[in-house]
Amino acid sequence: MAWTEDRVETLKKLWTEGLSASQIAKEMGEGVTRNAIIGKVHRLKLSGRATPSRPPRPRAKPAPKPRATTSGAASSAPRTGNNGPTVPRETPEAPPPLEPAPLPSGEFATVLTLTNHICKWPIGDPTEPDFRFCGRKSKAASPYCDAHASQAYQPQSRRRRRGPESANAALDALANARRRTV
Repeated sequence: MAWTEDRVETLKKLWTEGLSASQIAKEMGEGVTRNAIIGKVHRLKLSGRATPSRPPRPRAKPAPKPRATTSGAASSAPRTGNNGPTVPRETPEAPPPLEPAPLPSGEFATVLTLTNHICKWPIGDPTEPDFRFCGRKSKAASPYCDAHASQAYQPQSRRRRRGPESANAALDALANARRRTV
């Protein structure tokens, strides 16, 4: 492919308008590839664009505030989300941390003293000298005691099947994306 003066001018115009290399290659057609556009832009030492080729990324939303839980029944009014009403859930409160239990020898469980029947829940920072393991009796076929197993293994929430309106919205979004690239 030869770069004529007309093609170079078209490239410069489209580049300053903010089109991406792929969009410019499509616009110019006739076997012009994205890589050819990128190479020519670098050889011409074209500066940045007037407008970005992609919309700016949205800023990360701050983490939602934790919901207060009630000790009684959850609110009876259903919440509504993006995909219709959802079932209100009560978040379980985390049990207070357990202190490590000393072994019969009076020592605390370490990597060297762990067995199949000792809770292997780590307590503390592994880089600190006071790091140890829970040391309580573990459940059968589990590496943790009852208290730590309830923290480690959370029940899976049921998957909600999306309704037809959310499927239609996804199809509309795909159609809009295709229209923008054509």
